[in-house]
Amino acid sequence: METALSRSQLVRWRTAIFAIFLASGLSIATWASRVPAIKSSLEIDNIQVGMLLLGMGVASIIGLSLSPLVLARLGARKGMLGALLAVTAGLGVIGFGTDVVHSYGVVMLGLALFGVGNGSLDVMMNVEGAAIEKTTGRTILPLFHAFFSFGTVIGASLGVLAAAWQTSVMVHTGVVAGVILLLAVVSVANVPVRDMSMDEETAPTPTGWRNRLSTALSAWKEPRTYALGVIMLGMAFAEGGANDWLPLAVVEGHGAPEAMGAAALTVFSIAMTVVRVFGGPLVDRFGRVMVLRVLAATAAAGLLLFILAPNVPLVFVGAALWGVGASLGFPLGMSAAGDDPVGAAARVSATATIGYVAFLCGPPILGFISEHIGLLNTLFVIVGLIIASGLFSGAAKPLAERRPERVDV
Repeated sequence: METALSRSQLVRWRTAIFAIFLASGLSIATWASRVPAIKSSLEIDNIQVGMLLLGMGVASIIGLSLSPLVLARLGARKGMLGALLAVTAGLGVIGFGTDVVHSYGVVMLGLALFGVGNGSLDVMMNVEGAAIEKTTGRTILPLFHAFFSFGTVIGASLGVLAAAWQTSVMVHTGVVAGVILLLAVVSVANVPVRDMSMDEETAPTPTGWRNRLSTALSAWKEPRTYALGVIMLGMAFAEGGANDWLPLAVVEGHGAPEAMGAAALTVFSIAMTVVRVFGGPLVDRFGRVMVLRVLAATAAAGLLLFILAPNVPLVFVGAALWGVGASLGFPLGMSAAGDDPVGAAARVSATATIGYVAFLCGPPILGFISEHIGLLNTLFVIVGLIIASGLFSGAAKPLAERRPERVDV
């Protein structure tokens, strides 16, 4: 049974989850920003770098797949702490493997820990975010995802400084790992025990946690899970495809300089982050379904403009509209999955898994297709998936139930 939380407890809880989202983004950008240095130190080629990326992606999917078991056994609160410990350990091993033993295998091991930790953390921190939404009656998951974006900006900026100052990968990852460890301990200490997050004050009995695992897996039998998954699928492809292929599409597809490719990705990222910061009140006013439909239309129109634009300025306009449209599909899918407090963690876990698998696997699939039909033509695939996402937006309609009284925090 849930206990009422005071305003100060709600504020601490919300702040803790903000910090955890930020820590996740910080960790990912830290690794990504030092890939050139790792490649140079290990003296490996692009194929071997690609294998590192593939290994981390596979590990992340394993983490996603394990999240229902972790939630059932430990609950989101303890599970997040364990996942963050895996992330910090992974960062430390990556630095050790790069600069101390110069071992490709050790770096791969570090990325495996890092991937499993971040994969499972992605699900559990969204479970907590959905629980906060249900407790406060506010749409706040878009803002949580904005903090993830802030974390990537901070991590990338620190990576630029580390590279400019010729800071070793081991020192860089070690310092960031220490910061994330501190954030993890302090944040989890301020996360309350909640039934919706599958937390228990006492250790669950063997029968108890197995029942909870059965509940977690039961979400995969619900048609609404897959309908929400289509929403997540389209928007995950839209976001992941942009992160990996937008700059190259600007350069190879539109013949612009490399700097223009990076600038277009920056425009996309800023547009997406701004909408995530301010999108919650819009959803509360106009409704989840209406916002999703409008944004799907915006994303599809922006991406079509990006593909067909006759000049670079219009390419940038298309990138901005693409970013605006792709901004809220993922967090609002999470919100919809958490509508019913009974089994909310299971539904959020299942829906998040669909989205994150698409986010991780989508870009490589697009790369394979582009080898046959060209990169700009491949982006039409994303347009189709975005349209499907918009058509399935009705699945995100709030379930008929008594909403909690809105709480100002």
